Amino acid sequence: MVKITCVVDARAELGEGTLWDPKAGVLWWIDIWKKLIHRYDPLSGKDETFETPEYLGCLGLREKGGLVLTMTNGFHFFDPATGRFEAIVDPEAHMPKTRFNDGKPDRQGRFWSGSMFEVPGEPIEFIGALYRLDPDLSVHKMIDGIGCSNGLAWSPDSKTMYFSDSHAGAVWAYDFDAATGDIENRRTFIDMTATGGVADGATVDAEGCYWVTIPVTGKVCRYDPDGELMQTVVLPTDLPTCCEFGGKDLDILYVTSAVLKRPASHFVRQKNPGGLFALDVGVKGLTLPAFKG
Repeated sequence: MVKITCVVDARAELGEGTLWDPKAGVLWWIDIWKKLIHRYDPLSGKDETFETPEYLGCLGLREKGGLVLTMTNGFHFFDPATGRFEAIVDPEAHMPKTRFNDGKPDRQGRFWSGSMFEVPGEPIEFIGALYRLDPDLSVHKMIDGIGCSNGLAWSPDSKTMYFSDSHAGAVWAYDFDAATGDIENRRTFIDMTATGGVADGATVDAEGCYWVTIPVTGKVCRYDPDGELMQTVVLPTDLPTCCEFGGKDLDILYVTSAVLKRPASHFVRQKNPGGLFALDVGVKGLTLPAFKG
């Protein structure tokens, strides 16, 4: 029986971006639509927030201190101590219909983030892409033709990269070159059409299994390296959005969720919609290195 605890009843509009900081012992996460960066301390229970000027995509720790992140307009550095943002590069400055979304650092200290089409009321256009930001601050388009970038994660040995387009109905696996950051040989890892939802934020545990949040279904699922379903955890609310392991022993799976501006009547039978949840799933995770740039 998996123990599920709501540790921050944030009622986030769109919680995402879970990232554990092993040195500080805190969990960073974001609320995209409220333009907030959260820093949750599990020892004190305090959840501190930082306002941002734009919708957020994702974040990572920075080796030189502070954070690296994406917002609507590309890659930025952020110093929580001063509240200062520093623009790095916006590879989609010419594309008003996209914003940046899911991403994280790889195990070699590069930072990845993908974009998505977001124009309410218009048909989806597959014009987004996945980008890699190297320590020298050069940016590289790695995948294009994407509707909504999600599900990014790496196997423990860095030989496989996982990535999903939430509008394409699949999680893909790629051969990953840890030395160069190059990818090749895309194949279907999980066919999401049978789940009743889409792939959102994801992570990999220490045993090499892939955990993915599946909005609408309320599920967080664990798949083995062959893409076979091993475990399903059902949250008390319907929109889990992102997950990452944290805690002193990396044995807590933190999961964000979303309200998405839906009316209170939608949540009558749900508990803590938009909350940050801590799950005891019986396995440990892995830390991600800080961005080396």
